[in-house]
Amino acid sequence: MKTRPRSPTLKILLVEDEQDLRDTLQELLSDEGHDVVTAVDGEQALARLNSEAFNLVLADIRLPKVDGLTLFKRLKEESAPVEVILMTGNADVSQAVAAMKDGVYEYLIKPFDTDELLIQLTRLASKLAMERELDDARAKLGRAEESEGLLARSKEMRKLLTRVKAVAQSSAAALVTGESGTGKELVARLLHTQGPRAAQPFVVINCGALSQNLIEAEMFGHERGAFTGADRKRDGRFKAADKGTIFLDEIAELPMPAQAKLLRVLQEGTFEPLGSNATVKVDVRVVSATHRDLRQRVKEGQFREDLYYRINVVELTLPPLRDRVGDMPLLVSHFLQRFAPTGATPSISPEAWAMLMQHEFPGNVRELSHAIQHAVVLSGPSRSIGVEHLPANIMRTSFAAVATPTSGAGVNTLAEAVASFERQFVLAALAKSAWDPAAASASLGVTPDVLQEKVEHFGLRRDA
Repeated sequence: MKTRPRSPTLKILLVEDEQDLRDTLQELLSDEGHDVVTAVDGEQALARLNSEAFNLVLADIRLPKVDGLTLFKRLKEESAPVEVILMTGNADVSQAVAAMKDGVYEYLIKPFDTDELLIQLTRLASKLAMERELDDARAKLGRAEESEGLLARSKEMRKLLTRVKAVAQSSAAALVTGESGTGKELVARLLHTQGPRAAQPFVVINCGALSQNLIEAEMFGHERGAFTGADRKRDGRFKAADKGTIFLDEIAELPMPAQAKLLRVLQEGTFEPLGSNATVKVDVRVVSATHRDLRQRVKEGQFREDLYYRINVVELTLPPLRDRVGDMPLLVSHFLQRFAPTGATPSISPEAWAMLMQHEFPGNVRELSHAIQHAVVLSGPSRSIGVEHLPANIMRTSFAAVATPTSGAGVNTLAEAVASFERQFVLAALAKSAWDPAAASASLGVTPDVLQEKVEHFGLRRDA
């Protein structure tokens, strides 16, 4: 079924076999500014629904060929985005009430006052307008969160985002690479939302989450009976993404048969659904992502070389979090605000902050997000995150670093342990920033003057 039209008035499919009533209602609703299409029976109504999009089906329960209840059930099975109002006689009221429990918007008992119908239509129009406003708000919020999810202060990330904005303006196939948890899907969404296809669908498919038997059906659709369990026709993700963008996550896991079909889509923009000889043409931008080395997969014969070059017109590589320590303050602040209750953003102690900076975060930004959420939950109403609120694995790695002295002498007192930890922490920040004072001081959350004092206090030298 088509998607619901977005208009200030309603587009109504009026299904009534009595001509006089049908003509009267059509004139009434048209005079109210609604767009009205009529059908004389349920079969004709289904044909209309397959070719046009409607906000409302206003149907009699008793209809020739396909009755009103069956029509509603068919729409429900298809998850069609259209409301249904049933017109019924006294004898069918119980059926109409039961249908309301299943999702019918309203029912009217014949003969009904036309004012009653108009009141229901006004309520429905208001309801749809509110839903459109919520959808628009969610879309705007989603776009804002996507941008915030790639917060960038480090030179590496600023350079990447500049490239993303440039690449977004084209429809060239893009390959996003990087370790798990670095934000590859966020980059894909930015390529979509910052480009000319932003108003069109963005469809995601995880190539590693589906079995080899289902991946082709999921991507390209299938006819009813194409395989066991295919009890109805399905268009597939590529058809759903027409005129928009499809994001193929973990593309390295795509089976060889599906790789051949994907290559054809990229070359010709066409494919055949499973069980069909009909060719479907689509206009889709393909953005792929993987944490694997696709060149190595090509050498091993697990990925087609011709497909590799088709999906990799432009490659965007996300650096791991350990290589962008300058972004840590920005990211931690963002996650604190996201996971804390409204107006109760907690602070974070210097000791906890030091442990976060010492940790390598093999799970990258995703692991950092989970760590901050964990800490916010455990800190409760105190609004202050300490070492004890951090995940155990972060404390273990940080304590291990402190317990390893920088010289032959052991660490005996708390003061010595703190000094040893601080020295290693400052030294690690300098090393990760290639001894760039501005970047190192930003990652530490101190001014360049304070950093210089620490360097002199601990006698740190780059050549050492």
